[in-house]
Amino acid sequence: MSDADATALLAVRLVLGAVMIVHGLNHWRGGGGIDGTARWFGGLGLRRPRLQAWLSVGTEVGAGTLLLLGLCTPLACAAVVSVMLVAGLLAHRRNGFFVFKDGYEYVLVLAVISLALAALGPGDYAVDTAAGIEVTGWAGAGLAAGLAAAGTAGLLGAFWRPRRR
Repeated sequence: MSDADATALLAVRLVLGAVMIVHGLNHWRGGGGIDGTARWFGGLGLRRPRLQAWLSVGTEVGAGTLLLLGLCTPLACAAVVSVMLVAGLLAHRRNGFFVFKDGYEYVLVLAVISLALAALGPGDYAVDTAAGIEVTGWAGAGLAAGLAAAGTAGLLGAFWRPRRR
């Protein structure tokens, strides 16, 4: 891997990881705090919204931390994709594409970047690489996509009860 490739992957991991950590912390401490996040999740049709709020915080901060370290990269990417799928399906899909109309543009970009990172791997400056536990290529992307799909389906199946209109 060239220095430019390794540095580019590091930059993607660091930015995506930081975005996820800050997003998770905002669900916990920002605005209405965990209670406000729980009310919002309940309004989206999720049962046990306080639990969902805490799971969201843990998933986002945890995945972001793993991305910063370059540790268990396909699993961290799966977590990001799953969170973005849930957000896209429940909160943004009905608003169309554009983020300025609260559409799914932003969550789509984060999900696709995560899948690309799972395929490309964490790069040379990562714990995965140093430990020799990289899973890249189709295996990394497939692992991330499969776990994300299973996690999303499991969460929606267990906790989402859409309102009748």
